[in-house]
Amino acid sequence: MDRKVLFTSHTSNFSKFNRPFMRWFQEQGFEVHYASAGEEEVFDCDKHFIIPFQRSPYSTRNICAYHMLKQLIDNEQYALIHCHTPVGGVITRLAAQGARKNGTKLLYTAHGFHFFKGAPIQNWLIYYPIEKFCARMTDVLITINQEDYSTACRKHFNAKKIIFLNGVGVDLTRFFSVTQQEKLNLRERYGYRKDDFILLNVAELNDNKNQEFLLRAVSKLKEKISGIKMLFAGAGVNLERYKQLTKELCIDGQVEFLGYRKDVDALYQLSDVCVSASRREGLPVNIIEGMASGLPVVCTKIRGHVDLIQDQINGYLYSCNDEQTFRDRIYSLYQNDAANAKFAQQNIITAHTYSLTSVLERMADVYQDVLENTTNV
Repeated sequence: MDRKVLFTSHTSNFSKFNRPFMRWFQEQGFEVHYASAGEEEVFDCDKHFIIPFQRSPYSTRNICAYHMLKQLIDNEQYALIHCHTPVGGVITRLAAQGARKNGTKLLYTAHGFHFFKGAPIQNWLIYYPIEKFCARMTDVLITINQEDYSTACRKHFNAKKIIFLNGVGVDLTRFFSVTQQEKLNLRERYGYRKDDFILLNVAELNDNKNQEFLLRAVSKLKEKISGIKMLFAGAGVNLERYKQLTKELCIDGQVEFLGYRKDVDALYQLSDVCVSASRREGLPVNIIEGMASGLPVVCTKIRGHVDLIQDQINGYLYSCNDEQTFRDRIYSLYQNDAANAKFAQQNIITAHTYSLTSVLERMADVYQDVLENTTNV
């Protein structure tokens, strides 16, 4: 079998998480391919194949995606395939069954099962049986939070191996804390004042990320925190609706929609608090980036967040849509520099557990063991 590997995800935007692992394979002498819907360029691969994955599992175009991907896999004879995202993961595992019989190894990273504690019953009725069925087509099922790992083991998902991994890794050479003077210099460069109190949310603008909650909270917090600023770094389907809501709430002066940014490291470093109102997460990279940058975190008490944040130890947790508690926690941080410093220091320490170096070393072991067909993954 040729020394080729394939990464798949329904969206090519997801490839940014795979770039370190693709580079690792290239360093080992592998030819690296990527398959996605192709909405943007993929870096650090030798070939990028456009497969018409559709985000909706009900789209009939995914049938076409299956046939195209199966033909690609059969033709290329990969040594290993690593698939990501729910739709990409299902279609890839179905398309790769013939290849697996011929020795191809198949890994799937679950970046947050759609079925979880508190999830709608339809999620359990639809997604749970699909994932459990596809697990038996998987050599290694990789989970990135404790709840998903526990579910896969307890519900007897029949993958050859089920492992827990600390996310996709955060580059600590890019995300790190700066001195107070460096922070003030960044603020001056970006046009913010010394006494602004800046909240940062780095995420796609959609209903699951729930930025509307943050907008409504800020509209009330501005009465107590005169210099409050709410920065949103990210694009998404809800952008225009959120802009309109910002006008209705009269918080144009407090809110900025920055769009997709390549300088989020600097945005963390000039901010005061990393915030999230998400309803569902796997293991959120934006929270880890904020932690590594030395920020306190205020986020919802959900799977993924609770893996990273201990309430009153390195940040604050609050129940989804509990606006009063969220506002109280933000105001507490505004008033209490000692709490800020305590949370920041703990987060800098904790973030090393989720460093790219650590995760890459672990994944290198997984890849090598699978390719050598050992039993101890």
